Amino acid sequence: MEADDEGELVRRVARGDRQAFDELYRRTAPWLEVRLRRRCADPDVVAEVLQDTYLAVWRAAGSFAGTRAGSGGEAQGSAVGWLWTIAAHRLVDAFRRRARRSQVPQVELMPNTAPAAEDEVMAARIGQELEQALLTLPPGVRAALRATVLDGLSAREASVLLGVPENTVKSRVRRARVALREALS
Repeated sequence: MEADDEGELVRRVARGDRQAFDELYRRTAPWLEVRLRRRCADPDVVAEVLQDTYLAVWRAAGSFAGTRAGSGGEAQGSAVGWLWTIAAHRLVDAFRRRARRSQVPQVELMPNTAPAAEDEVMAARIGQELEQALLTLPPGVRAALRATVLDGLSAREASVLLGVPENTVKSRVRRARVALREALS
């Protein structure tokens, strides 16, 4: 089993192999925990996300194994990217749950602190323009921008997640920024 890559372990987990699941956990949990701790300082949330992630892996391994079977050398990167995608989604879900639980009561604004109508109109307009500009980007460019800016991944991490070379991620992010700058100016 030591010779099996992570992709093969996930395929074996999809067939219900508990030993493969244990090995996958042993290999990936420390790495995944470090990545999660970089994004969340609360150890309870990190532990919850790890548990949710591996529960999802156990339940959904077939969805990975069915699309990656026989893919050869890139399976390890794909399996690790797949695992990180699950964990990142679980972390976002945990943040949302935490935000809902700790809703701070609204404080009434004083009449003189209300934003000017012009400011509200401009903020809404800029938001709409940005949304429209993002929709004009090609899907691969938009995905690279989302992975690096919204998900906070490095170019190397995004390349593993997206299955493209690191330099491709960098050039796509640059193209996205140039296109957005032009669209918004």
